[in-house]
Amino acid sequence: MIMKKAAGVLLALLMVPGLAACSTPKQEPVAEEGFKPSMDTSVSGHIKVYGGYDNFEALEAEFDRFNAHYPNVEMTYTKIDDYSNMIGTVLNGNDAPDIYVNYSWMYGREQYIDSIEHAEDLADPALGFDLNCIRSNIILKTGDGSLPMVPVFSNTYGMLVNNSLFEKEGLSVPTTYQELVTVCDEFRKKGYANPLMGFSNEETTSLFTLTAYPFFCGTVADDPEAVSKLNALDPAAGEYLRPTLEKTVQFIKDGCVDLDACAEIENNYDAVILRFFEGDIPMMTGSGDTASGTGKRESRSEAFTAAPFTYSFVPIPMSDEGAVFLDMPNLQFSVNKDSANLDMANEFMRFLITSEEMNNMAQIKGLMPPTRDLSFNSMYAAFEAVPESRILSPEEFGLTDDAVKQFRKAVYGVGTGSMTIEEAVAAYGTFDQ
Repeated sequence: MIMKKAAGVLLALLMVPGLAACSTPKQEPVAEEGFKPSMDTSVSGHIKVYGGYDNFEALEAEFDRFNAHYPNVEMTYTKIDDYSNMIGTVLNGNDAPDIYVNYSWMYGREQYIDSIEHAEDLADPALGFDLNCIRSNIILKTGDGSLPMVPVFSNTYGMLVNNSLFEKEGLSVPTTYQELVTVCDEFRKKGYANPLMGFSNEETTSLFTLTAYPFFCGTVADDPEAVSKLNALDPAAGEYLRPTLEKTVQFIKDGCVDLDACAEIENNYDAVILRFFEGDIPMMTGSGDTASGTGKRESRSEAFTAAPFTYSFVPIPMSDEGAVFLDMPNLQFSVNKDSANLDMANEFMRFLITSEEMNNMAQIKGLMPPTRDLSFNSMYAAFEAVPESRILSPEEFGLTDDAVKQFRKAVYGVGTGSMTIEEAVAAYGTFDQ
């Protein structure tokens, strides 16, 4: 088994591929049989996987586990620079992959048509994939019923919580907005200058998006007309942003966050994690991607090494009804239908699409798995407790990426004070146009 990595800059995975959806009943885990090879295990071959990750140790581990069944099959992973723009060219070239990373936001966009057209229909029952192990609400729903990709990781928004601090101060992790305001006040009374922090220097993945986006989803999830107008970038659709923008202003006025202190955080990944590890921040906003990077950075933090603490990742409660679990696919895999090794590529996917293997890969990567049972990883266990009425999924609802970008610009402008609510509402559909 060989891992091959091309040189280059890591593709910045887009954090907001779509918008969340109508609630989906929680699905009970389905009993699975263990993987059983369907081909001659002595067969040899070479499976090439292409993606944008610089390091993909979690996939390497799956290669090793697959090789326990098929020891003569060589598995390689290659990182492609500028992945979203280059994958179509690579798929049409002489060294096309057998399996490749895909994203829901590419679907329906002309510039990414090759990444969809080269994809095998993974919903074909003849392939024997057990899609029941994946939460159905994060599986891409296409108009013709085909399935060009399946999620291998999922993502969400939330906050890192220093559980040791909460326990030390006799406080409970908030589950409603009023509890959030109260607990921030209590921490300040106990001498904590910044009970809640987050990255605020850029619009994408800022604390404003992380706190407001799930709340916004809850305000439009049951309104198809709102979604249609938002997707059309209809200027009148700016009114649908008003409740969320008002909540953002309230969030700041209620003293939940000190924007000057947040401005000292340089980025929404490494800097966020290391600042949280200083140990004096009870809550730090982030995405599932951010949470996934904590384990590898514990040893890089002198403060955490000297005084380690327990922590977890929980949803941010921005309403008095409770938090929204914004359930989104992260990384997705497609099989190249023109692969010269199609049978073996499908055999590897049949091996991978099981609760055991997806949970194993997510555990190594530190990301939330796409499987139905989230309890295996205590890091994300709080999301399992969110009632089904407050689980919103982009693959079921589908606000376009263009609409989401308009939302992010509006909430960032209001959050930072560079725009009033009225200005942001009126500007919908014109940001970056």
